[in-house]
Amino acid sequence: MTYAINLAEAMPQPGRRAGAALVSGHSGLICSAFEGEEPGVSWSRTLRRKARELGVSSAHSVYLTINTLSEAGSFELAELLADVRIDTVYIGLPDPALTSYRSGDPVTERDQVLRFPDELQRHILDQNRDLYAASGQSIECNPHYSTHRISEAVTTKLLSMGFALTKDDVNAHRGRTALATLIHQRYGAEYEEADRAVADALASAFNTKYGTYDYTHDARTANAGWADDFMSVYRKSSTRPLSAVSVLNVGVGAGHEATALFSDCPHITFADIAESGLANISRRIPRSRIVISSAEDLSVIPDDNFDLYVSLRTYNSSFFDTSAAAREAHRVLKSSAVIIVSVANGFLYTQRGCVVPGLIIPGTDFVDLYRGMETANLIGAELECAGFKDIRILPTSTEIYLSAVATSRQFRARGRRRPGRPDGPGGAA
Repeated sequence: MTYAINLAEAMPQPGRRAGAALVSGHSGLICSAFEGEEPGVSWSRTLRRKARELGVSSAHSVYLTINTLSEAGSFELAELLADVRIDTVYIGLPDPALTSYRSGDPVTERDQVLRFPDELQRHILDQNRDLYAASGQSIECNPHYSTHRISEAVTTKLLSMGFALTKDDVNAHRGRTALATLIHQRYGAEYEEADRAVADALASAFNTKYGTYDYTHDARTANAGWADDFMSVYRKSSTRPLSAVSVLNVGVGAGHEATALFSDCPHITFADIAESGLANISRRIPRSRIVISSAEDLSVIPDDNFDLYVSLRTYNSSFFDTSAAAREAHRVLKSSAVIIVSVANGFLYTQRGCVVPGLIIPGTDFVDLYRGMETANLIGAELECAGFKDIRILPTSTEIYLSAVATSRQFRARGRRRPGRPDGPGGAA
């Protein structure tokens, strides 16, 4: 991966920097190319020519920094795959010209496509910063997201507590456990003290960003039927009306979704680390139960207590421990109960009034078109590990839903003994 990135640096003039390396089954380099290696010729044409000259018709893998589009709008990776059979594709970033999913994209339409890690994605962005900054993938297209960053708010709050971490420190430790461990090791604070500090910083940051949040800056303004989307997902998972089940809604933001979906539910409990959203809900749905708690630690709630667990746009949040949250969800649900979670998969391009699919790359100002589905697949794997079955992924125009069913008590007991990861996959910034 690093080799492909270094190749891209060799481009002799300003412009899109892309590098690709074709690798054999023994991790040997077959051939490589970069954008502009031959004047006026794309990396794909250069790499395909080299492969033909070597008589290469198959390879174990290809490492490509940017899934580039040709001037005609076709995917240059697809042209390579038509010439050379390749088992595994590694992709850094989508082309900055991509603002929607397109047919013929190997990343979304074929198996065995893996991604470069976040730190290398950030390196590719740095190589092509001007191109991405001028694209629809820049979150400066949405002032709310460009000015309200969870990582920056957490950094500021921790500084006020005496823990002078840099933004890079915080972005490199994007889980509550990892961040608390860093403070414990660097400042000699007791781990419990460090963990409380991180919890307070996260609660403050989410209060600031989402406590007064409305749909003005939300992609769901472009999808008036988002509540119908949720109900469609629920009806695919259960035959019982919402009014007949006990519901736990975890991660409520400002309370807009909860008010729209659960106002008529007589058995509803809301949980969040940010108090302002809970206060909004308490006013709007007075009969609801309110719990100040994170998704990763619902210890105030007993086992086997709910028929439905809902968490919208929370499992891809910053500093979120997906593994711990999935285990807690499984614990509080009754056997055969349903879980529905969603992944945000679009940002409103405010000036144009259109939605750019994807999620923010942690520590950057850019949306990654492919990250939503990638994150959904990771969450699905965590749900399965926690003991859920019948996992389904259901994309809609602005988010990706996952639904699953809690397994029996016997399976549950086995599942609880499985060690969980300290940090879940990253998410929105």
